[in-house]
Amino acid sequence: MQIAVASGKGGTGKTLVSTCLLRVLGDRNSVLIDTDVEEPNAGVVLMQLAQKTTKVSRLVPEIDLKSCNLCGECAEICNFNALVVLGDKVLVFNELCHSCGACSYLCPLRAIKEVEHPIGVIEEAQLPSYGTLLTGRLNVGEAQSPPLIKATKSQKATSTLRIIDCPPGTTCAMIESISDSDYCLLVTEPTPFGLHDLELSLEAIEMLDIPGGLVINRWQGEDGELAALSDKTGFPILGRIPFSPELAEAYMQGKDPLEAMPSLRGILTDIFSQIKGVLS
Repeated sequence: MQIAVASGKGGTGKTLVSTCLLRVLGDRNSVLIDTDVEEPNAGVVLMQLAQKTTKVSRLVPEIDLKSCNLCGECAEICNFNALVVLGDKVLVFNELCHSCGACSYLCPLRAIKEVEHPIGVIEEAQLPSYGTLLTGRLNVGEAQSPPLIKATKSQKATSTLRIIDCPPGTTCAMIESISDSDYCLLVTEPTPFGLHDLELSLEAIEMLDIPGGLVINRWQGEDGELAALSDKTGFPILGRIPFSPELAEAYMQGKDPLEAMPSLRGILTDIFSQIKGVLS
């Protein structure tokens, strides 16, 4: 089972929910995958350093100027303007390239070959008793995160429980993170910003035809407009995590949130039971 934990905006509590879900439900064959590759923090929350690192690359074009006649066909083919023919050379912009391979395949003189361009690393850490943590970490200056997210998700594919700690927003990174998931858990907060960005996230998972539900973090006794949005969209509110200064303080100090708020274990167990009911 693969559960994606996502949200419309940052700071709603995705990492809190995903790491605690692993603590509550995980065993040695479970895996938590941190796909917020530009700013991963699940390892910080779990107080776990990487034990194994794997480099990840993607393919980009390399021009053989001895064979190239500067016809410009590669630049015309590229939908992302990653190649430009100027004077006596062809400029390649790796940050724009989407590694589709069209330029190499369609070059009439076979003057283009694809070479590896490093984009980041996958860090692996074995957790004490509840599984494995996989963290994608994008190289500084890299513009495209989806290839690294895809590579990170491809690890430990046979795990019985896979929890994806997704990046915020509804960009390509979020879409790549939640794709192929059995269920998407959207963590939100009872604020105008939380409501607005949640609507965008709901549209995204609806577009991908992934079943989902809501978790209200920092809940203060009323669902407010979130209840109306839930009724309107058909995505149920699966759980509510009460506002707790003690939980926030423990979380900031690196302590186990489940000890700071014992009721959180029951909340997450009930959420998982509801997810299993939907999927069964």
